[in-house]
This record gives sequence, C-alpha cells and structure tokens, in this order.
Amino acid sequence: MLRVELRDRIAVLTLDRPERLNAVGSKTVDRLTRALGEIRVNDDVRALIVTGAGRAFSAGADLGEIESFTSPGQFRAFVGRLTEAFALLEDFPKPSIAAVHGFAFGGGLELALACDLRVAERGTRLGLPEMKLGVLPGAGGTQRLPRLLPPAIAKQMILTGEPIDAERAWQLGLVNELAEPGGALAAAERLAAGLTAGAPLALAAGKRLIDHGRAMSLETAIAYERETVSVLFCTEDRTEGLKAFRERRPGEFRGR
Repeated sequence: MLRVELRDRIAVLTLDRPERLNAVGSKTVDRLTRALGEIRVNDDVRALIVTGAGRAFSAGADLGEIESFTSPGQFRAFVGRLTEAFALLEDFPKPSIAAVHGFAFGGGLELALACDLRVAERGTRLGLPEMKLGVLPGAGGTQRLPRLLPPAIAKQMILTGEPIDAERAWQLGLVNELAEPGGALAAAERLAAGLTAGAPLALAAGKRLIDHGRAMSLETAIAYERETVSVLFCTEDRTEGLKAFRERRPGEFRGR
C-alpha cells in the first residue's frame, strides 16, 4: 500500500503496489492520512517525498475497487476520502516533492499535483484520462491543474484525456526538475535536502503565504505577508539565522 521511510530529515512515502501499478485505493488513502499525521508531529522530519515502486508512479485510482461500488454514494465517499487526503498533503506545514517516473495518470497525477514540487524522469507521461472513461477527475484535478498550467493547456488535457510528457510539463512549469531515467528519487532527495536546511517555521509560513495569498487581493495578501514576517522576526530561528549569516556558517534551525 504505502511504505514510509525516514532518511535523515526526509520522509519518503512510497506507493507500494507495483503489481497494480500503484493504483490508489481506500487502504492506501487511509495509510497516507495516518502517515501525514505521524510526520506532522515528528520534529525530526523537515520535508517529505512521495514516489512509487516499480515501473510507474501511479496508474490512478483503483478501478477494481471503484467497479465494486453499487451506488453513487459509495463513489462519492471514495472520492471524498481521496480529496481530503490530498488536501492534507497540500496544506501540510512541511514541503513535499513528488518524484515521478513511468507515468502518473488520474488520481496518481492528482496526488502529485497536491505536492509542492514535482521532479519527473525524462519520458514520463502525465495525464488525466478520465474523459475517456466518460467521467472527469474528481480528486482536485480539474481545479489544481489549471492553477499550475495555462488554463487552455489544462483544458486540453482534461477534455481530451491525452497526457503530456515530462519534457513538455517541465517547459510549462508543471515539473520543477527533469531527471534522467531511474533518477527521479535521487533528484527529489537532493531538492529535499536543500529544503530541510531552511527554518521550519519560515518554510510553513512561506507555503501559507503563497497558497492562501493567491485567493486574496494584492493589497490584502501583502498585508498578510507583513503580519507573517513580523511574527517570524520574533522567533529563535530568526536570531540564529542572522547569527549564522554573520559567522558565515549554515544555520541550525530548531523550529522555534
């Protein structure tokens, strides 16, 4: 289902159903929700990576489980659980990176979209193919993708169901870094290591400012920014950061 490993200050969450191309079902979602709760209160973890075992990141939602539903209510509940888990990831106070290889389709891409950053191997395909099944993405895909891509490109992907490759996704800004085949996880770990060097309170505040500020007017968002950085000014990490800068050494941030 989902394997959790701690590597230095990084939690690596691996979708671990390679025989099902890491299809995301209820058990995986429940494990993801529990893992996020555990990592949230673990001060030793400063960043997390989401990846997949085997030859793909994820083929999407578990169609076998979906086909077992006998009522629209069951499907609505399933989609609701996915949506809630992905929202927890998006709002998580620690930065997250999706390390994508092979392909990320449907719910798999929606999971990657809920992460802060994305690394993908060259040749990886990313798509929302639900239109070809007569439905639409239901766990945030129709809303997150147009916020990360030009709306016309997002519409083309959603309305045709056709994927794009990692190179095109990188050109469009959906993917932050390209990796060579087999190198997505290592590239994500290097990126995460840079994030873990930051002050935890500032990292969490930076995420909030960017994500919440987009829904505000510029004037309101700048006022929100001013209040946030004023609070950070009073932290021990800010004192340590200035001291480290003057002493020409890396800061030793404690999240206080």
